[in-house]
Order: sequence, then C-alpha cells, then structure tokens
Amino acid sequence: MENFIVSARKYRPATFDMVVGQDTITNTLKNAIKSNHLAQAYLFCGPRGVGKTTCARIFAKTINCINLSDKVDPCDKCESCLSFNTLRSFNIHELDAASNNKVEDIRSLNDQVRIPPQIGKYSIYIIDEVHMLSSSAFNAFLKTLEEPPSHAIFILATTEKHKIIPTILSRCQIFDFNRIRIEDIVSRLLYVAKNESVTAEEEALHIIAQKADGAMRDALSIFDQIVSLCGKNIKYKDVIENLNVLDYEYYFRCVDGALKGDVSSVLLNFNEILEKGFDGHNFVAGMNSHLRDLLISKDEATLKLLEATSSVRQKYLDQSVKCPVDFLYQALEAGSSCDISYKSSKNPRLHAELWLIRICRIMAESGEGSEKKKTEGKQLTSPEKEIQTPSKSEIIRQGDEPKKKEYPRQDKVPASHMPVVEKPSKAFSIREVISENKNSEPPPSAIVREPDSKALSSAERKEEFTGEALAAAWLEFIENLKGDGPRIISMFKSILPEMEDEHTVRIHLNNAAQKDLFIQNYKPRLLSFLEKKFIVSELDIETAVDLSESDELLYTDEQKYNYLQNKYPALKDFKKTFNLDMT
Repeated sequence: MENFIVSARKYRPATFDMVVGQDTITNTLKNAIKSNHLAQAYLFCGPRGVGKTTCARIFAKTINCINLSDKVDPCDKCESCLSFNTLRSFNIHELDAASNNKVEDIRSLNDQVRIPPQIGKYSIYIIDEVHMLSSSAFNAFLKTLEEPPSHAIFILATTEKHKIIPTILSRCQIFDFNRIRIEDIVSRLLYVAKNESVTAEEEALHIIAQKADGAMRDALSIFDQIVSLCGKNIKYKDVIENLNVLDYEYYFRCVDGALKGDVSSVLLNFNEILEKGFDGHNFVAGMNSHLRDLLISKDEATLKLLEATSSVRQKYLDQSVKCPVDFLYQALEAGSSCDISYKSSKNPRLHAELWLIRICRIMAESGEGSEKKKTEGKQLTSPEKEIQTPSKSEIIRQGDEPKKKEYPRQDKVPASHMPVVEKPSKAFSIREVISENKNSEPPPSAIVREPDSKALSSAERKEEFTGEALAAAWLEFIENLKGDGPRIISMFKSILPEMEDEHTVRIHLNNAAQKDLFIQNYKPRLLSFLEKKFIVSELDIETAVDLSESDELLYTDEQKYNYLQNKYPALKDFKKTFNLDMT
C-alpha cells in the first residue's frame, strides 16, 4: 500500500513561480539573485500558511544552484539541488527558535556560522519562529547578524513581527507576506483536484477557501479532509455539512422575507438555523456580511470587492436590485449594534429576533413615512387654497363683478378650524398685477386683519399693580418653579417681596449667595412674569441682604460650624461623642 502524503507537502512549491499569491515578494527575490544583490539577513513575516518557510527554502536552494535557468529557477540536476531535494544538504540549516531559544543555542549557532560551505557559495541559516528567542538570545545574536562571514546568509521567519526587538529588525530586509486571496486559493485547489482525479463543484472549493482564511496550507488540509469524506466527488452540501458552515441560501431567504415585511417566515428561518446547531452569533455576523455584499453589488465600481463564484455573484446581483440603499444602510446599522451587544445580552435569541423584526419593519416604516409626508403636504396646502382670497388677476379675468373661484369639494378639515395663513398665496404677486393692469386701480398694499382675540384677552386680563396683587402673584410665581427643585422653592417661600413704589419691588434675601443666585437665574424671569401680570411699565426689582443675627457672611462649612458652636455650646460635645465631621 502506497504511503499517503498530505497535499500540503505533496504540492509544496518547488520554484518561485509555483508560490501562490506572493508575486511581489518572489519577483523581488528573483531579481536579487539575478543581479547578485544579496543581503546578509532577511526577515519573512506574515500569518500562518502563506509561504514564508517555503519561500525561504526556495531562496536558499536557488542561491546555491550552479546551473540557474533564464527564469532564475534551480536546475534540480546539480549536486547542490539534488542534496537539497534528498534532505542531505550541509549548506542549508534550519533551526526552530521555539525549541532552541536559549543563549547557549545561539552561541552554538555563532560557532557553526564560521564553517564555510562544502558545495556552493553560501551557507543559509533558516530560523523559524524567531520571535520565540529570549531577550538574551537576541542580544547574543546581534553581532553575528550584523557582520556575518561573507558566505553566511540568515533568513528569519515569524508570525509576530512586533515581538522582535528593533535592533534585529534594523539589520534585516523585511518582507511582509499577505493573506492569499480566495480566488488564488480556489485556482490552486482546482489544480490539485485535477491532479488527484477529483471532481469538485466550484462553490464547494470556494467554501473551503473561505474557511482557510487566507492560508494555503489550511485550505489543502481541509481539502484532504473533504476528500476523505466524499471520495472523488466533492459537492457543496457535503462541504457545508462537514465544515459546519451556514448555507448562504438562509441569508437570501431572510432578506427576501425582510423586504416583504414577513416577520413570521424570517423568525422561522432563524429557528431552523438554531435547530441545526448553528450559533446565533455566527448567524448575525454572517447576515451582516451578506448585507455588506448586497450593498457593494449595487455599484459596478465596488462589485470587484465581492468574493464569490459566478453563480452566487449573479444571485447577489439579482437580490441587490430589489433592495433599496436606505434599507441596506439601516439593516447594516442595526446588525452592527446587534453584533456588538449579542454576547452581553442575557437572552441572546430574543436579542437576535428583535433585530430581525426591526429589519422586517424597515420597509414598512419607510412606506408609512412617505405616505405620512404626502398626507401632511395635502393638509398644509389644500386648506390654504380654500380660505385664501383670490388674486387680483383672477378677479379681473372674470369681469367687473368679482366672483369667488369655486374649488372642488374635499373631505378635509373645515377652513374655520385651520390657522390663518400670514403669508399670501404663491399665486398672488403684486408685480404680476401691476404688469397686467397698469391703468387699473392699484393693488392693495396691505391685508387688513381683524385684531387678534388672544392679544386682546391677555391685555384685558392684566391687573392693577398693588401690594395685595403682588403677594398673590408671588405665590403663583412660586408654583411655576416646581421643576427647579425643593431647595429653590424653600428659598422663595422664605422671601417676602415688598412694593417700594408703583415701579419698584424690593426683595429681602438672607445671604449674598441667595442674592447672586436670584440675580443671575430668576430676576429676568420674575420681571417678565410681573410685566405680563400687571399694568405697569419700566418695572424694576431691587435686592437687599438681611443679616439679622450676624454681620459676618457664612460661606464654608467650618464657618457655619463655628457660628453654631458659639450659639449652642453643647454642639461641641455632641460632635465629639458621635465622632462626627463637617462633610
């Protein structure tokens, strides 16, 4: 029985051209080899499974190849390439910094660097997971890294560049590896499937690429797992069941139900998802991604951001046509809030269901809002037309005898109950009347209006300014201050206003603090209140501070305590007995 080799090892790139998704880095390394501009140290950093160690091995193999091709690819025929392929090369050394992270390990490496290569021109040292070195090991490695022998080249690889000390970073050429795009992973999986005689649906491979999260090694591992389950025929449904991925059809059905305002179907769809064992939070996140994809599908400029197969892309385009942009904006905003607060909710399912109901109500509320605006517009314009005076041009066109223009009967609020419109109608224009009838009588210069009944009634209700009326008005003013708190009410109840003369009111306050508070906040209000209450002009309010018991102003708590202690000596013993303070 032939030994099985996992796809991640079997299809590991052997040349720069076979590396997936890192064209910029591979081209740079090839040009450096071709022009013989090789640095003494390189740092390859990036997430897992994107080709850091693979590129380091290809780079090391290519440097020592004796017969390079025109495309800067190793020949696989010379002794250096053959020894590398059979894992017996003494010129390429790999060190795992996770298990060799002590100072003694780096010292041993420094001693080994002095030995020249047996075959080829360079000794290459690949140190993987270099961020795991201790601080002392980094410092021991600095001198060798900065001034190595001419035959030594270091290639450091790490997934966490931020953990490497700056003195190491400054001595290396840094290459940042990106996550591999979904399209590149799918094309690579199609190549592997073809070589392995496996038939696979493109949508199934697309789900594998999404699950890999930009890592080619993870995608190949998942591919082997699916082949073990499905055999030589990989289908989309088998992939989503094996990887526990939610079918995108659920998202399409939710959006269709929300557009129709069908709350029942959306909630039943969500219940079906939960019964299949999917996490509600994953559904919320997936639904937000689906709404985002619908939004970018509405514009051809952003359509390239949609990572999907051709058939799924067409579904997004069809559904995006049905979705108004405002609906997508509001749904995304609600979904983002639900995603943030989902874990903190004590009833996550209810929290997600309320979010779904809110999405279903977006279209209904927008429709009600537009109908409401139309109704309000009709109510504002139609009654005006019913009660306003016809324009002068209309009267002249009808003949010598003015006739009112007849309007069709409408079932609306009677004109007598509508407010009188101050501005004339847009149909009435003095310039038009003058231009049409220069020799006719001049247009009315002003609209004669009846006196405002409210203004007359308020003027008639004003009283004469007397001392008794001032006392009654003072109590009424205190009633209006209930919203300012009990402290203010108590202060005003302790104050008795006096009528100094027919234009002056004197207010006696207890201290300077009350005086400042009254002048800044309440004096203007009291003046306005009294002027509306009484028939008086140029009313003024004078304030006076009465210090009946002490001539000294008491501001701080200590001053108040000393004053009370002098007045009541027993207060000192009371404070000492109960261990009280003044705060």
